[in-house]
Amino acid sequence: MTPEERERLDREYNARASVPSFEAEYARYVAASERARAELARIPDLVYDPASAQVLDLYPAGPGTPLFLWIHGGYWRALSKDDNAFAALGLVPGGVSVAVLNYGLAPAVHLDEIVRQTRAAAAWLHRNAGRYGIDARRLHLGGSSAGGHLGGMLLAEGWHTAFDLPEDVIASALLLSGLMDLEPLIHTHINAWMGLDPAAARRNSPLRHIPARSDARLLAAVGGRESDAFKAQTEAFARAWEAAGHPTRRIAMPDHHHFDIALSLSEPDGVLARAVETAIRGG
Repeated sequence: MTPEERERLDREYNARASVPSFEAEYARYVAASERARAELARIPDLVYDPASAQVLDLYPAGPGTPLFLWIHGGYWRALSKDDNAFAALGLVPGGVSVAVLNYGLAPAVHLDEIVRQTRAAAAWLHRNAGRYGIDARRLHLGGSSAGGHLGGMLLAEGWHTAFDLPEDVIASALLLSGLMDLEPLIHTHINAWMGLDPAAARRNSPLRHIPARSDARLLAAVGGRESDAFKAQTEAFARAWEAAGHPTRRIAMPDHHHFDIALSLSEPDGVLARAVETAIRGG
């Protein structure tokens, strides 16, 4: 790969440089998340994986309500459940309980382990959410950027047996600006903290693990103001999911960039919250 090609990839995948101020965008995440913790009922710091001691927060919407698992972004090295609680603001008022999880961060934790932890969270919720009056027999999930990637790895085939889960445990997935083919990232600054080799990139690329059979409904969206690389990643996965015969819906978000597309989930009457609620109802 030429230096010019590497420079182009670096630019295309530099999410923080795609907005005038990442600090301002992050401050909006924090403010909305503080409001969620102040306004909504919360069961904090539930240990979902004793092996890593990772935790999640649960925002119950009432007895018998469905569950939506939100997986934060941050290029696998930043952010947390505390600055992503905003996702609950848009869904809990509509009768959807929300779980927001932490996972170990790179470079201290390899991507294989991050994926394992995310799957452990799904397994824990499937088995334990009923203790809190929540129906998690089938899970709905969402994630943005790295979180979209991890959501894609929950849609992948071949992992359920190890966690003693039914293969249809995921009912729907809202994947925003997800990184579905990791091989291009090997050639970018991102690999300085990810340490991916070609085998690890292939092993952890959702685009390479589309199940032959699935009724999970994919909701795919990317901001119209995002780079061509993020747009191409989202479209490639949506096209592959659709080609496999699985239910697929593309959601146009033309006025959004890489960060405010996720934050828009905090709006109860917003496009994304309504799309999630429709998917949960089976529409």
